[in-house]
Amino acid sequence: MSKERQTPDVTGYYHPPTSSIVYLVVDPATQHAAIIDPVLDYDEKAGRVSTETADALLKEIKQRKLTIDWILDTHPHADHFSAASYLKDKLGAPIAIGAKIVEVQKLWRDIYNTPDLPVDGSAWNRLFAAGDTLTVGSLEGSVMFSPGHTLASITYVFGDAAFVHDTLFQPDYGTARADFPGGSASALYDSIQAILALPDDTRLFTGHDYQPGGREPKWESTVAEQRQSNPHIKGGITRAEFIAQREKRDSTLPMPKLILHALQVNLRAGRLPPPEGNGRSYLKIPIGAL
Repeated sequence: MSKERQTPDVTGYYHPPTSSIVYLVVDPATQHAAIIDPVLDYDEKAGRVSTETADALLKEIKQRKLTIDWILDTHPHADHFSAASYLKDKLGAPIAIGAKIVEVQKLWRDIYNTPDLPVDGSAWNRLFAAGDTLTVGSLEGSVMFSPGHTLASITYVFGDAAFVHDTLFQPDYGTARADFPGGSASALYDSIQAILALPDDTRLFTGHDYQPGGREPKWESTVAEQRQSNPHIKGGITRAEFIAQREKRDSTLPMPKLILHALQVNLRAGRLPPPEGNGRSYLKIPIGAL
């Protein structure tokens, strides 16, 4: 007799400035929880970092009397700063990301010409490889390697819930771009097929929603809904067809406005570059790198 799948309590918090979603994944039996893809607010015009979104999440955690077991990032984000380290300092919970982050660190260290940037993943407490497991209270979680959008993208699966970051968007929007440094449309196709091999009723939680047609933000679908309705993958599209479609679309997309700002922060687990002699941190913009 097969073991019944667990059903975590999932709450998504939409962040309008970056169209991203922060998740609280709660074990109903123990009130232990994980935070997935937390956001640190950044005003690029003022060069100002703030913790309003993260502090609201801390308030919610306190009100719900939750114990945070993990602070998890699915990949090094190109469109917002991660609040992982800030929340670690506040909550004491370990922070984690995919093991391939070291390859992304090496790639972007050269782009930024920052030889002092550590490239060993030591900014995190845990680097997850494919097949690794973790627990949140009595919830049993596992890690899928999901490259394509980035070299280091992973999917967290807790019972009937999978957090697929920027691999799949809502079924009415499509799939993630694959043209960032280290991205691959071919790898993205394989990652999507692995996610679609999960049971049909698996709840899929996406990392962004761009509100096509101006609808309200949404971030939850199922494997069955994606397979039936997602315009980029429905109908049994072949690898070659997907790659051609994805690369054609990516060639028309502008780079995210914060990509050069965000990566140098997120490769440090959400910490700003070390302060210079005047006590102030500076972001470095490599002209012509992209």
